[in-house]
Amino acid sequence: MRVLTLAVLAATGLVAGRALLRATRPPESGTPDANGLPYLLGAEGEVRLRTVAEFDAQVTGVTVSEDNRIFVNFPRWSEDVAVSVAEVMKDGTIRPYPDEEWNRWRNARMGDLPAEDHFVCVQSVVADGRGSLFVVDPAAPNAEKTIPGGPKVVRIDLASDSVSRVYPIAPEVAGAASYLNDIRISPDGRFAYMTDSGQPGGLVVLRLEDGAAWRVLDGAPETQADPAVTVTTDGRPLRRPDGRQPIFNADGIALSPDGEHLYWQALTGRTLYRVKTAVLHEMEKGHSDGKAPRVEKVAETEPVDGLWIDADGRIYLSAIGEDAVKLIDADGRQRTLVADRRLRWPDTFSQGPDGTMYVTASRIQDSPWFHPRGWAEKKFSLFAFRVE
Repeated sequence: MRVLTLAVLAATGLVAGRALLRATRPPESGTPDANGLPYLLGAEGEVRLRTVAEFDAQVTGVTVSEDNRIFVNFPRWSEDVAVSVAEVMKDGTIRPYPDEEWNRWRNARMGDLPAEDHFVCVQSVVADGRGSLFVVDPAAPNAEKTIPGGPKVVRIDLASDSVSRVYPIAPEVAGAASYLNDIRISPDGRFAYMTDSGQPGGLVVLRLEDGAAWRVLDGAPETQADPAVTVTTDGRPLRRPDGRQPIFNADGIALSPDGEHLYWQALTGRTLYRVKTAVLHEMEKGHSDGKAPRVEKVAETEPVDGLWIDADGRIYLSAIGEDAVKLIDADGRQRTLVADRRLRWPDTFSQGPDGTMYVTASRIQDSPWFHPRGWAEKKFSLFAFRVE
């Protein structure tokens, strides 16, 4: 493997849930974006965050559709939640999406409702720009063992606000210790790519035409946490109450604008990798020559959660240790776009059709995973910023 050259990088060319959200609009004025909120720039032109919404439940995923509808999700990581997937409405409320029935599953009644057609523990949502919303449900409350029959990808038709297809992920692809994480859809709409941050880490390819799914780089060094890396937040190593360091395998994922390369990184790691998607398509069981795909090392980074690549091939990184968003420019230079103490554990990126970037702050370091007495602070946010 080798670090990519400048030329290669350049080519990368609510009823029930209403109380969860309190939308706020900052007092500064400026040119409004497509959702009517102002862009904010600092006095020297540096990027600044603006608050789009605040939540009382932990938020991870965000996505913006081609017609500027905003969707978020709330995982069942440390407690039950009233809504798993929601649309953020223009008046600042949220509504369970696509309906209340899909959001009815509860920890206390896990045997009452089938996991196959209800959201169990949703990790991410992604609009494909072609009229569909894809929901990744690893079905592993508290990021522990999966609920049998629960791991799935749900496709929702945005025009009718109804589920158009459910893609069950079989146990041999998403096993008991699996945790399907983030997803990207190929530009031609034929494939979905996911990271699995469970045990072992890996990548999952889903062919959307027939629902066939297979694992790649399963347990490979490039998809596993780096034991030499320590995740640091607030200037100190992140530790569970028993002193253990959390281990996060393949997590963030991004797709080049042309769909030819898939990028990912283990959160407990400092290396960004990529692989040709055409190779992944050939690795379905019975259609592979048995050789491991050639993985390229893109850059040395730091522990990051979310990844995004914009139309210009710039790579966005959520720098969880610095409460920041960083950027790898097309020439390979890394720089900080915005650092803000409110951006506690920047989690997931999405980009609106007008170019506005959105990012969630999931405050994982403040969660009961690391504070046995409960949340250190329970205030979760969706932010937006603009990069010219």
